[in-house]
Amino acid sequence: MKPIRLMSGFLTVGGWTLMSRVLGFVRDAMILALLGTGPLYEAYVVAFRLPNMFRRFFAEGAFNTAFVPMFSKRVEAGEDARAFAEDALAGLASVLIVLTLVAQLAMPWMILGLASGFAGEERFDLAVEFGRIAFPYVLFISVAALLSGVLNATGRFAAAAAAPVLLNVLLISAMAAASALGGSVALALVWAIPVAGVAQLILVWVAASRAGFGLRLKRPRWTPELRRLVRVAVPAALAGGVVQVNLLIGQQVASYFDKAVGWLYAADRLYQLPLGVVGIAIGIVLLPDLSRRLSAGDDAGGRDALSRAAEVSLALTIPSAVALIVIPLPLVSVLFQRGAATAADSAAIAMAVAIYGAGLPAFVMQKILQPLFFAREDTRSPFRYALIAMAVNLVAAIGLVPWFGWLAPAVATTLAGWAMVGFLWQGSRGMGLAATFDDRFRRRIWRICAASVLMGAMLFGLVQVLEPALNTAGLRYLALMGVVAAAIVFYFGVGQVIGAFRLAEFRNAMRRRR
Repeated sequence: MKPIRLMSGFLTVGGWTLMSRVLGFVRDAMILALLGTGPLYEAYVVAFRLPNMFRRFFAEGAFNTAFVPMFSKRVEAGEDARAFAEDALAGLASVLIVLTLVAQLAMPWMILGLASGFAGEERFDLAVEFGRIAFPYVLFISVAALLSGVLNATGRFAAAAAAPVLLNVLLISAMAAASALGGSVALALVWAIPVAGVAQLILVWVAASRAGFGLRLKRPRWTPELRRLVRVAVPAALAGGVVQVNLLIGQQVASYFDKAVGWLYAADRLYQLPLGVVGIAIGIVLLPDLSRRLSAGDDAGGRDALSRAAEVSLALTIPSAVALIVIPLPLVSVLFQRGAATAADSAAIAMAVAIYGAGLPAFVMQKILQPLFFAREDTRSPFRYALIAMAVNLVAAIGLVPWFGWLAPAVATTLAGWAMVGFLWQGSRGMGLAATFDDRFRRRIWRICAASVLMGAMLFGLVQVLEPALNTAGLRYLALMGVVAAAIVFYFGVGQVIGAFRLAEFRNAMRRRR
């Protein structure tokens, strides 16, 4: 994949992810407005996080991390990639069906494992009910993730990136219908989750079939290729499990503080926008590209792909992080404060947003550095690093409670994120030319930081001037749009002048994409 195609793939995934995250904001704003931050909202957060946790563990984390490089190399070598994908599909689906059935019986214990602070309260019974309804989502979305891996490995990113849009469209529609008809918004919301999983699966299944990779369902069989896939996937599964343990630790701590589970979840939604659009998008595009280049012995091409991925990712991420740190309250209040969501909720969420913002570049850098290991089918090293990062998170999340209270999990997440980047960077030092950044990246990164700091100063001053408008019901949306637009123009203008990037590079990538 040439650099222009790498950028084009990134823009495709990033564009669809941006649409999904914007709709996600609409969804989350509706949920907060209709449910507030009370028991129904916190029960929904825990119930929805449960299948998402297993999805990341089985599909997007362990299985796909091992599957995409192996599948990409078979496609590159002209081997029977379809048979390999069908065996992987059969094995994954079998495990997930058993897991889904067991989860229905074990749901009360699973909820205790996620939020033991709910025990004996209304929140616990609601979370168990919602969890049983939502959990089948993990089966449908994990199979969809495997098919998305097939599409991504063959350079077809659009359908897989568009699939999450369906989730938000269906959840928004379900809440709107329930509210209009006087039904239970919470139940409509939770029932829409597995329905959305089916819709996403159908979309990528049809796209894979049209791409020439229509997979058949067949009986699982233990082949040498599947044995190798599992051998590579197990360390990645353990590493993914460590990440989920970090989330679990944070949620457990938060469950002992009133409304903290909901506050942290809402803050997580806000910083996930740039993380999804930039970090996850570039990771999806970079992994199959690096796998093909390493298979072909193209170290120079691998270095160029890594450098351009890091360059464009950080050019978009660092200013986003600065904005989250400098103006979190205007962002939160305009996006989320309405209906049952109060000014006190906005103030609390904004504090968590600023802390997560400080960790945003680290979360994105992980997405850039991890493919260096995964493309070499090395999932053991990231697992070891994740274990150490988990220890950092555990000590910080619990140990910082006396100083930070319910915000301790957010501080711990940020510290663990930067620790993980340090371990990945150190571990990649012996990988040769393909694991190093070129001179162009080294020249530009400091200029990107400078342009971001200048933008932050401009943002701070502009928000002070527009504070009355940002707090006026009829004007706050336009005022925030004006602030964001001014920041974008200022940042890209300064970046162009000082040589942080060239706008022509983005324009050329957009033309190639079209």
